[in-house]
Amino acid sequence: MAARPPRFVFFVVFCITIGGLLFGYDTGVISGALVVIKDEWDLNSTQQEFIVGGTTLGAIVGGLFSGYFADRWGRRTITFLSSVVFILGALIMAFSKHYSVLIGGRVVVGLAVGAASMVVPIYIGELAPKEFRGRLVTLNVLAITGGQLIAYLVSWGLADVHDGWRWMFAISAFPAAIQLCCLPWLPESPRVLIQRGQDERAHTILQRIYGNKVPESTVDDELESMRRSMRTETAASYRDLLRTVNFKPLIVACMLQLMQQFSGFNTAMYYSATILKMAGFSSTKSATQFSIAIAATNMLMTIVAISIIDRFGRRKLLLISFTGMIIGLALLGIAFIFIVGLVKITKDSCGEYIKCGACALDDRCNWSPGSMVCAPKSSTLYTDLTDNCEPVNGRDKAGTWLALASLIFYVALYAVGLGNVPWLVQSEIFAQGIRSRAGSIATATNWVSNFIVSVTFLTMTLHITASGTFWLYAGILLLGLVFVFFMVPETKGLKLEDVQKLFAGTGLPYRRRAVSRKNSQSSSVVGTRSTSGEIANTQLLRGSQE
Repeated sequence: MAARPPRFVFFVVFCITIGGLLFGYDTGVISGALVVIKDEWDLNSTQQEFIVGGTTLGAIVGGLFSGYFADRWGRRTITFLSSVVFILGALIMAFSKHYSVLIGGRVVVGLAVGAASMVVPIYIGELAPKEFRGRLVTLNVLAITGGQLIAYLVSWGLADVHDGWRWMFAISAFPAAIQLCCLPWLPESPRVLIQRGQDERAHTILQRIYGNKVPESTVDDELESMRRSMRTETAASYRDLLRTVNFKPLIVACMLQLMQQFSGFNTAMYYSATILKMAGFSSTKSATQFSIAIAATNMLMTIVAISIIDRFGRRKLLLISFTGMIIGLALLGIAFIFIVGLVKITKDSCGEYIKCGACALDDRCNWSPGSMVCAPKSSTLYTDLTDNCEPVNGRDKAGTWLALASLIFYVALYAVGLGNVPWLVQSEIFAQGIRSRAGSIATATNWVSNFIVSVTFLTMTLHITASGTFWLYAGILLLGLVFVFFMVPETKGLKLEDVQKLFAGTGLPYRRRAVSRKNSQSSSVVGTRSTSGEIANTQLLRGSQE
């Protein structure tokens, strides 16, 4: 295999990952837009949560059903439909005049985001040569983080522009339009073409994927490996997911997606400007500027992940990521003790709050910097009421900068592992016949978890304090760390057709890594063995595992 994939592969991946860019832009843009919309439409915390959660509701539906249609219509068609729906949703949001219309636009965009988040990793995983699959699938996560960074830059540039939030939403239609222009040159997945009996077209696409420097016999071996895998597969419906060989990887994929969201990371994206205002960054614009630093950290560390994921492996990066995020969340909780205190935002009157951070979290209240008191927003006793909190002493300043540093550290460790590995593993561990449907369930799990977190974050900060909320996320990640250690196998360097053997038989999946890798290497040398010989090797493999 060549030292790098052919240019054709990079072009295809670029076109496909525009879907990831759209995903990331929508995740990021709502942070800056929400700060402005909240003041313009006088929204309470519940209304803000449902603006954020509207896209997630749509994504649950889009992610759940796109797997079925991706099998029927192909990956390329789903990519086309998601681009069209995204443009429609962006226009609805940009021209919305009422809260309900904006929610409707967010749901429409969510349908497209959910479909793209399911199909893009699978599409790339099925097109990518196995030696580069980790890096190429992770490029989708880089596109997501790039979209978030672009969104924060746009939000910062339009923060003081009249109706700037409408332009923030409208701009998201342009990448979708670019993807539509690319689609005529995108090939269908070779595995989908083989399922349709179009072997010659699949061979042509595989030859372009591997490039002219690779012998045609290698392409023939890859094609035959796909054919053998499909001949032995019987899984063809959602019911087949309950078979042990499919159910184990489904549990792994769903748990990783669950942990990705219950880590609380998307609250850092959705509410980063709000969190930083709570942390003492005084204006919307300054909070958005530091949100840009957070998004840039996410993108840069994703680039680091791309460079090491096929060398370090998926499992090791997950273990490092979980450990670092737990530390980051613990420190973030400590920082908010300095800023807000361990105070539930459920006081009977505004005057009971003694810190600006706690006062600003209560929708009824504003802070008077001159008098250092919290008062109702409607109060006429104070002329300097504001929801911005300037640090006034060394303790507050220390808490403010500790909050920013720990948030950046937390985001960096997320980007190295948990931010990308669940999507990569999801694209690798399922058999071809069930991959899209299993992927749709795992994607829906991600978005259901996303919705739960996004519509409860602000409410939890009110009832169990901001520090308690971050520590709760840390506790969930600790459970996730245990799960990864015992249940997630290493998949680097394996053919997609060999990865599922990691879950065959009984016992813990991660203990079969060496056996499966040895089998994968030997099968690549033997090439086109007879089907009966393949069955014999499979029986021997299972015997050695047990």
